[in-house]
Amino acid sequence: MAPLTLLCSLLAAFGGVRAVTVYGQAPLATTTSLAPGSTYTGLAAYDPRILDPPPLPDPLPANQFGIQLSASASNVQGLSIPVSGAFYGFSVEMSVVTQVSDSFIHPPFLNLMSLIAERAGRVHVRVGGNTQDFARMVDRLEDGKAIEKQKVDTNNPTQTPALLYTTEILYLLSNISSLVNVKWYLGVPLNDTSDIRLEIVEWGERILGDSLLGLQVGNEPDLYQRHGHRPEGYGPFDYFGEFGQVLESMRQLNVPVTNNLIGPSLATGDWFPEDVWNTGFIPAYTDSITALTVEHYPDDNCAAIYEGFGEPIDPQVEFVKFLNHSAGINIIKPYLNSTAIAQQAGKPFIMFETNSASCGGFPGISTSFGAALWALDYGLQMAYSNFSHALLHVGGQNVYYNPFTAAPTNESSFHEWTVGPIFYSVLAVSETLGSSNNSQVIDLNANSGSLHTPGYAIYENGNLARLALINFMTDSSGANDYTATISVGGGQTGQPNGTPAQVKVKYLVAPSVGDKWNVTWGGQSLGGQFEADGRLKGELKIDTVQCDQAANTCQVKVPAPGFALVFMSDEALKESEPASTATFATTAVTKAKNTVTLDQAVLATSNGNKGMTGRYGSTSSGSSAAPRTAGVCPSAMALLAVLAGAEVVRRAIARH
Repeated sequence: MAPLTLLCSLLAAFGGVRAVTVYGQAPLATTTSLAPGSTYTGLAAYDPRILDPPPLPDPLPANQFGIQLSASASNVQGLSIPVSGAFYGFSVEMSVVTQVSDSFIHPPFLNLMSLIAERAGRVHVRVGGNTQDFARMVDRLEDGKAIEKQKVDTNNPTQTPALLYTTEILYLLSNISSLVNVKWYLGVPLNDTSDIRLEIVEWGERILGDSLLGLQVGNEPDLYQRHGHRPEGYGPFDYFGEFGQVLESMRQLNVPVTNNLIGPSLATGDWFPEDVWNTGFIPAYTDSITALTVEHYPDDNCAAIYEGFGEPIDPQVEFVKFLNHSAGINIIKPYLNSTAIAQQAGKPFIMFETNSASCGGFPGISTSFGAALWALDYGLQMAYSNFSHALLHVGGQNVYYNPFTAAPTNESSFHEWTVGPIFYSVLAVSETLGSSNNSQVIDLNANSGSLHTPGYAIYENGNLARLALINFMTDSSGANDYTATISVGGGQTGQPNGTPAQVKVKYLVAPSVGDKWNVTWGGQSLGGQFEADGRLKGELKIDTVQCDQAANTCQVKVPAPGFALVFMSDEALKESEPASTATFATTAVTKAKNTVTLDQAVLATSNGNKGMTGRYGSTSSGSSAAPRTAGVCPSAMALLAVLAGAEVVRRAIARH
């Protein structure tokens, strides 16, 4: 067997813990807090503000109620289209992609993606946003940079910086996909239709191959005129023509794949989706469109950052708006007609960019457990409303709403990552929907339609599989914990009793909706501020609830606040819970204190860090090839470095 073939075979069988070298990291658990009366002036992602939970609703919802279910999907009206556990993914602003994974691949990022991929089968990530329209590929940048943003007026939210990048970014994405099943969306720059820049199309296809899901044509084109990027009078028919220009330019370039375009990606600001559908957009480009997309935030915090937006919003006052079932329903309402149109056209409908609020989110809200419950309910409401996927936006260290944030560059040697509560929502939705790609969702209108205690049922492969039960209230006394009495069949249904002998329940909980760090999912946590390496810590806890089959009932308690995922069978649990998760651990820490000292020359190859010889490792063009091109195993050199590093560690330990 040839050495390269052997390496690829070894990589395919490489399970359990995978090693990726990181330089100079010595984790230190640190939490930032404010003295009374002081004002935080640091990076938004680490703002320590904690909000008080809103008062309990008046009148209070019932804390005991029944849920009547059918065992078979064939007896349920109003179920969603089939959706997958990969429903939630991420939208990473192109200008900050190297904060998420730099010229070396960050193990915490790989671990976080692996958590989702093991539950959902894959992860969808978009690299784009406002900065994609002004991005330009260049051959090289000074100091080996992969990306560089040009200076702009920081008080002008509509002025988007020019962004220069090299193919290094695409090789980085390709090599992430060689380690974890991450699939990518990219964006075609559309700021200058007289000079359509298609390098990202050509190189994206060549480098990412089958890991490229689609190419977005235009980001929020309904805001182009408002932001000064198009002349007065620019409208849906103009966008229709520009989409056609991009498609024709791709054909002239002989791009091998032209059926993976995405649009119109409206912000639903100055146009509605129907304005685009009425141009004939879908039938005109149906052979080239892989998905129909919109982008939307329920609120904005622009007044707190930029001049001319009026009085800043008080997050404490705004908090209550996120903590009931109507929040998700109201976001989705303008798109219900479009999801039906997408189904008729045979196209997925995707919420391509969303989060708690535009302009970076709100301090105290976007970083709270309340935001996690909001995102969980919002995600399941989208699935029920026939969205196929939704991408939560990630914007770097200067925003509040990040699901995950890398440590600042100058602190990365002693701080780890920070995972926000909203990341737990992604895990919870993945497990709620399972890995079959054939789950259907129904909003139960539970507890007489109470906005504070919503619930969903999930039918998988035609059978009742799981229940998702949410409690938005905060009450440490336990008086507003609620008990849902579940019955399957029987009663007035005309169906035989079907309640199982027992169910399993997994909880997402925190002491308050305002809490940031005391969040656990099945008893496990990703750690507090600067504590996350991307791996769940603690013992997994899934409760077993005995049911009363004689009465055909099963009682499940949901704490205030909290989320309960009820598995109606062992098979449903198996579809959601991975038997194991591949993790990516640091092979070496090169700080002198309490570490084994290793030769950097041996280590500087495995993950694309610029090595001792001045060459790049696994993110360079010579070290990776996509499946559609040369057919070379992209991670062979990375595996060599891992094995070499592991051998050095083994010998060092043996000497001690």
